[in-house]
Amino acid sequence: MIEILWPWAFSVLPLPLLMYILLPRFEQRDTALYVPFYRSATSFDAQQLATARRNLWQRFLLILCWLALVVAAAQPQFIGDPVELPTTGRDLMLAVDISGSMGTEDMVLNGQKTTRLEVVKDVIGDFVERREGDRLGLILFGSLAYLQTPLTFDRNTVRTLLLETPLGVAGGKTAIGDAIGLAVKRLHDRPADSRILILLTDGQNNAGEVTPIKAAQIAAQEGVKIYTIGFGADELTVPGLLFNRTINPSSELDSKTLTEIAETTGGIYQRARDSRELVQIYEQLDRLEPIEQDVEVYRPVKSLYFWPLGLALICSFLIALLHPQTRIWVAQQLASKPRPNAELDS
Repeated sequence: MIEILWPWAFSVLPLPLLMYILLPRFEQRDTALYVPFYRSATSFDAQQLATARRNLWQRFLLILCWLALVVAAAQPQFIGDPVELPTTGRDLMLAVDISGSMGTEDMVLNGQKTTRLEVVKDVIGDFVERREGDRLGLILFGSLAYLQTPLTFDRNTVRTLLLETPLGVAGGKTAIGDAIGLAVKRLHDRPADSRILILLTDGQNNAGEVTPIKAAQIAAQEGVKIYTIGFGADELTVPGLLFNRTINPSSELDSKTLTEIAETTGGIYQRARDSRELVQIYEQLDRLEPIEQDVEVYRPVKSLYFWPLGLALICSFLIALLHPQTRIWVAQQLASKPRPNAELDS
């Protein structure tokens, strides 16, 4: 169906008619030259008939141009058929640690040694693709936490922005509390039974304005369930001066705080030491039962103002072409153009 956004614009339709009626007409009273045979010279011949027809066309085009401009000003829109958005699913925020420690190369992906962040992108990217019917949002945090994508059904955009995220863009430290607080803020207006946050980190909170435990308590009050994931290998062999040595690259992982966050909000804490365990965790989270939500209807809207506006532009060109001054100018231009065989004729 077609809908008019600004119907009050049609109130200016009779404006040209009112101007024609109310404004005084122009009359030439002073005679520049007296012609005694004026009546016979002004007899209705073929040239006057052409002029009258041209004037009639000009008036028709002027009226059509004015109507088209008024219709364009009224902002016509095409309203498409209603489309029901998915009615099941969760409002699910993904909080991903992108601090400097996520660049540690203690993971193996497709048989090659790689960083923690690359494995997270691969696993979470597949998880996002499977969450059809959920609203997904993405929070990235380091020294600061910021919203990369708000809650949306567009899973492809969420996955693409995650894959394009560079390491350390949010700072080198880890603000877990701020990430939770930002997620709670974004989930505040959503149904209480569908607010979920999946938080992945490989370190401990050492930045931000809010402590993780305080943020978790606020999340519990708002009905946000938090699933925490501690990521990183327990052992990493590094070359030494005389021999190789084994270190724990996840020594700074604060599993105690992550466990308390999950328990406070009714979620669970899980530990992933490699890409295989991380895949299993997200597959387990993927099996969460959907929760019914209110039906939301979306009607696509397409603006149509450019069609009458284009018609008005075409009419204005035609009016200009029919004007006597324009015809005289065109004739002068054609007459002044030299002919190719002018010299040969002379």
